[in-house]
Amino acid sequence: MRLFVSEGAPGNLPVLAAAGRARGRAELLISTVGPEECMVPFLTRPKVPVLQLDSGNYLFSTSSICRYFFLLSGWEQDDITNQWLEWEATELQPALSAALYYLAVQGKKGEDVLGPVRRALTHIDHSLSRQNWPFLAGETESLADIVLWGALYPLLQDPAYLPEELGALRSWFQTLSTQDPCQRAAETVLKQQGVLALRPYLQKQPQPSPPDGRAVTNEPEEEELATLSEEEIAMAVTAWEKGVESLPPLRPPQNPVLPVAGERNVLITSALPYVNNVPHLGNIIGCVLSADVFARYSRLRQWNTLYLCGTDEYGTATETKAMEEGLTPQEICDKYHVIHADIYRWFNISFDIFGRTTTPQQTKITQDIFQRLLTRGFVLQDTVEQLRCEQCARFLADRFVEGVCPFCGYEEARGDQCDKCGKLINAIELKKPQCKVCRSCPVVKSSQHLFLDLPKLEKRLEEWLGKTLPGSDWTPNARFIIRSWLRDGLKPRCITRDLKWGTPVPLEGFEDKVFYVWFDATIGYLSITANYTDQWERWWKNPEQVDLYQFMAKDNVPFHGLVFPCSALGSEDNYTLVSHLIATEYLNYEDGKFSKSRGIGVFGDMAQDTGIPADIWRFYLLYIRPEGQDSAFSWTDMLLKNNSELLNNLGNFINRAGMFVSKFFGGYVPEMVLTPDDQRLLAHVTLELQHYHQLLEKVRIRDALRSILTISRHGNQYIQVNEPWKRIKGSEADRQRAGTVTGLAVNIAALLSVMLQPYMPTVSATIQAQLQLPAPACSILLTDFLCTLPAGHQIGTVSPLFQKLENDQIESLRQRFGGGQLEEFLELKAKVSPKPQVVETVTTAGPQLIQALMDEVTKQGNIVRELKAQKADKNQIAAEVAKLLDLKKQLALAEGKPLETSKGKKKK
Repeated sequence: MRLFVSEGAPGNLPVLAAAGRARGRAELLISTVGPEECMVPFLTRPKVPVLQLDSGNYLFSTSSICRYFFLLSGWEQDDITNQWLEWEATELQPALSAALYYLAVQGKKGEDVLGPVRRALTHIDHSLSRQNWPFLAGETESLADIVLWGALYPLLQDPAYLPEELGALRSWFQTLSTQDPCQRAAETVLKQQGVLALRPYLQKQPQPSPPDGRAVTNEPEEEELATLSEEEIAMAVTAWEKGVESLPPLRPPQNPVLPVAGERNVLITSALPYVNNVPHLGNIIGCVLSADVFARYSRLRQWNTLYLCGTDEYGTATETKAMEEGLTPQEICDKYHVIHADIYRWFNISFDIFGRTTTPQQTKITQDIFQRLLTRGFVLQDTVEQLRCEQCARFLADRFVEGVCPFCGYEEARGDQCDKCGKLINAIELKKPQCKVCRSCPVVKSSQHLFLDLPKLEKRLEEWLGKTLPGSDWTPNARFIIRSWLRDGLKPRCITRDLKWGTPVPLEGFEDKVFYVWFDATIGYLSITANYTDQWERWWKNPEQVDLYQFMAKDNVPFHGLVFPCSALGSEDNYTLVSHLIATEYLNYEDGKFSKSRGIGVFGDMAQDTGIPADIWRFYLLYIRPEGQDSAFSWTDMLLKNNSELLNNLGNFINRAGMFVSKFFGGYVPEMVLTPDDQRLLAHVTLELQHYHQLLEKVRIRDALRSILTISRHGNQYIQVNEPWKRIKGSEADRQRAGTVTGLAVNIAALLSVMLQPYMPTVSATIQAQLQLPAPACSILLTDFLCTLPAGHQIGTVSPLFQKLENDQIESLRQRFGGGQLEEFLELKAKVSPKPQVVETVTTAGPQLIQALMDEVTKQGNIVRELKAQKADKNQIAAEVAKLLDLKKQLALAEGKPLETSKGKKKK
């Protein structure tokens, strides 16, 4: 193993302390690198510390590296430690980063430094004081102790920042600081200079945002309620009392959805996925799922909303996939378009349109934009030297060439960009180039091509950006990427390729070429809309009335923020351009990369085979959405979030609120007589609801989800403090109090069901059915908390919303998606032929896969039985029976049984 550290990096402290505990368990080489050196090939920015494992994989989060060293020492994971690590990452680090920056870089002292972290320190002290053991998770030090100690040491080693009143924290800190691994780590990192040893490193980092002052614990705090003004409380009570009657009328449904003058018209797009790739979890959160949350939120706000996406079907990737599978490009597109549509349907993505780019409308609109650019002088001709694979008999698209980066020497650089140093590359500049299809060495050949004259359009683009960016919700990474392109100066970009599968170029001498993805992929949004309605121009040539939100991962930003705007501005046809460009960072898989070929990571067609409902996947992906930096999917963390946030927090509160109505009040919402404390809770829930709106209006999707969980925690504490299950057995006043608490709690549950709808639509609908929430309240979300379930309202049958994820279940899935089991599954699916055939021998699959298939057979069998019982349409039943038979074939293959040809039914 090799550990990379950088002088003065705060993350070195806990990592070196954890490594010291594991000394002798494995051979470890420690290397010091510069703060700007990127040691992880697939990360887009430098990060230390980094642990490179003997397998070649990388760990690059401090807690993951420390966890690895603890596991080497024989430590066993536990939920308390995981909860502390989550708190450290989400609550302590933002506050501590600001405090250290103020102290080490800006030279501030006293309360300026202590202020941001005081609440966090108090939280640790209270937790240590309440328990009967000396460390955070038990009688002996744990991973949580080392991670928190290492984070806090640069600050707390100065006694001035360790308040005397926090005795439990002081004792814990001093105990750890005297241990040998911690002492050695502190001496290595701080070198007897104290916090000043961190200054050179911190000076090179972006200044941290100041903490926003929100609570660092999972519990609502009394002082927060005390800060509410009497006016805020009175306004909240007034809004509550207006009830469901104050909701505006529902917007009448439209088909097709078209802009309406005088209304807010919101057009939402997800980046078009390449048709030949099955999307993995990172693809799904990066565009379609994020956009779906915002589309559902827009509809709840009664904005006139159109959400569209589709498969990007032209190009070399499709031709190559067709060659691999022995199909035509059109057959490949038809096959994988259905796969994509099925995946997104399972994830409950609420497209108004899910189209495709291989249509006559795509050709017509693309060629029209091209002709307008050509006649206005924005298209150039030039000779291009390209790599041609003689063995495959084709020119190679940039992404189908691999070689050594001419800038940094990375050996797996693509023909358009190096993943390690991030520099753009011309494919012919690669050293030792290889065709990714056949691995032969391509040759350089010349070809005549067309270019979009971006330098001539640069001034128009700058003027448009100058008007658009101020006040818009472009994400910071999107702004940075576009500005970096402009800073370097725009260059003409080739818009044609030597292919057959693409939009034809309507120009003499270029009949054997097609348009390149740089140019026509984003025009797919227009053509998909045109296939939905012949009035598509009311959306796409109407910038005065339409607000365009475009969702994508950051690698798609240049296409949407630069190439298409330049094409549209140059065509001078009043096109609607992006108002808000929403780009995520990358989602990694367990500190590595998704890889379909190596069977690493969860892909869209596999998620539904895990037995975990789609809404749980949606919740977790949105909880870890990579908004400001890369994030990583973790099976352990998914288990923790499901069991703590969904089962114990949200599900527990909503179930209890409903059960109290059923059990104590016969299923009818009781009378509510609000006390001043109840009114303050109304106001606090209202403020959190308004915060949720503020965040989603700014498309801060992950942070808005926290508001839902915060309200749920308030509700749980409200029930716990007031104990309606005890009061219902007491005096008349006690019984009335139990009724008020129950009525207010079930109304908070109703509010949560609507707030949850963009994130977990199936769970939301289930809650609303259980509470029999009135239809208008299900479809509209105002900024005020209304009483939507008045006294006397009858609710339905209440049942649990979530199931616990077990450790052995998650460990089984971790192994299955770690490389071997997934390949086995894909091979097995490939062996299932739609034609009847006899299979003599089949290798038996693993027990986990067999169990998963058995569960799917049972589930599908239930669907068929229900349809038959309902006397559903025969064609619908036949389609579901066909799915059942196909699953049974897969199960037979997995169990090593021969498949028999169908003999048909005998006539009586």
